Amino acid sequence: MSKILIVEDERNLGLTLSEYLENTGHDCTLAASCKEARQAFKQLSHTIILMDIGLPDGSGIELAKELTTIKKETVLLFLSAESDPEIRVEGLEIGAHDYITKPFALKELVLRLDRILAAHASFIKKEDIIKCGKLSIDFSKYEVTDGLGKVVSLSQKECAILYYLYDHLGEVVSRDELIINIWGEDAGPSNRTIDNYIVTLRKWCETDPDKSIEIISIRRVGYKLLMTQTKAN
Repeated sequence: MSKILIVEDERNLGLTLSEYLENTGHDCTLAASCKEARQAFKQLSHTIILMDIGLPDGSGIELAKELTTIKKETVLLFLSAESDPEIRVEGLEIGAHDYITKPFALKELVLRLDRILAAHASFIKKEDIIKCGKLSIDFSKYEVTDGLGKVVSLSQKECAILYYLYDHLGEVVSRDELIINIWGEDAGPSNRTIDNYIVTLRKWCETDPDKSIEIISIRRVGYKLLMTQTKAN
């Protein structure tokens, strides 16, 4: 059973979502504002957040950034009447697993949520610590240690991209493949978003003086992760 925090200021919709999801086996908490959401999130260990964007006391996107920083493994979905593509992209760029535009069918929401949870469960079971030269990756803690010995925190999406590339070590992985397997076929961000994540990961790779790990670009195709001196614990 998953604990879901529903952040929705439309009371009737919030109650409908809560009742429907509880009937499918989830435990739901309803919050109608940023303040209520913060209080609920601190008190209970929610694994999923369903977040509206237009809240009476703040931005759902900013609140989502705040809450997912506290607990990085949280599954985040935006449910919003805002259909502006730029806002949708912004939501996905901060790490949302999906962005569903209102109105939507409740059954569709559950199907999307089940798909995301299945993929998420597969990822969080990966507790390997990968050591490569002077670098190490702890997938269970969403942390990497750079070539200077500094521990760097990764976002959930950065870690998921790095793990997917590691799971396909030496293979060319297209941007579309990353989008489909990490965000889902219908929720993916732009190619530019993927490129930005890769830039961040490359900065970490470049701290290794031995150059034992590298993410290389394959023009017009995608990326390939190369490693030497690799050891998994």
